[in-house]
Amino acid sequence: MTTPETAGEAAAAARFAFVIPVYNHSASVAGVVEGVRRHACPVFVVDDGSTDRTRQVLDSLVGVELLRHERNQGKGVALMTGLAAAARVADFGISIDADGQHDPADARLLMDAARRFGRALIVGNRLGMLGPHIPWTSRFGRGFSNFWVRAAGGPRIGDSQSGYRIYPLPEVLRLGSRARRFQWEVEILVLAHWKGLAVHELDVSVHYAPRGERISHFRPWADFWRNSATFSGLIFKRLFVPRSRRVRLLPPAPNGSA
Repeated sequence: MTTPETAGEAAAAARFAFVIPVYNHSASVAGVVEGVRRHACPVFVVDDGSTDRTRQVLDSLVGVELLRHERNQGKGVALMTGLAAAARVADFGISIDADGQHDPADARLLMDAARRFGRALIVGNRLGMLGPHIPWTSRFGRGFSNFWVRAAGGPRIGDSQSGYRIYPLPEVLRLGSRARRFQWEVEILVLAHWKGLAVHELDVSVHYAPRGERISHFRPWADFWRNSATFSGLIFKRLFVPRSRRVRLLPPAPNGSA
C-alpha cells in the first residue's frame, strides 16, 4: 500500500536522464551537453541524420550515449528514440533543445517540480517569448498551438511548443503518438491529458541567438500544415470518439522499459 511517506521516498529517489535531439546543430550542441552533464545524470544525444559537422562534434564528446538516425526522421522520432533509451535507466526523461535557447541550470527547477508532482509531464514555460527579439514564427506558433491544444481537449498551458520538458517514463512512450516531427510535442500533451496524465508548467528562461546565428529547422508553412492536420485529427477524436477509447496504450516493451 502506498502511503504519503513511501510516495515521498519514491519521489526523492526518482532517476532522471537527459535527451537531446540534434539536427545540424554543430555550433551549439557541445555547450548544451556540457551544461546538462553538470547535473550528473545520464545523457542521451540523438543525431537525427545531421548533414553538417554535427557528427564530428558529437564523436568528440565524452560522458554521453550517442544514438544515430542515418537519415532525418523528425524531432518527434528523435525524442522517442532518446526517451526509449532513457527508460532503461531512468524514471523521467528531460528533453532539452540543442540550439542553446534553454539554460541547462533550469533543469534543477524542473526536476524539483517532478519530485513534487510525481508521475506528471512538466513543461518549461519560456519567459519573455513576446519580446521583439523573438522570431515572429516562434511568437505566432506558440499562440496558434496553445489555442488548438485546448480546442482538442488538451491542457490549458502557456507554452505548448516548449522543447524543455520532463516526461514520465514509460507512460509517455505508451501513449501511441502518431506525429513524427515538431507536432509530436503538441500531440503528446493532448494524449497525456486525455489519458489522465497530469500536465504542469514551470517558468524557465530562454535565450535566442541573434538573427543569422540561430539554427532553426521549423518551416512555417510546411509545419503549419502538419500541425493543422494533427489538430484536425485530435479534434475529430474529441468530438466523435468516447474519451475511454481515444488513447489505446501501447503494450509494455518486453524488457519493461516502455
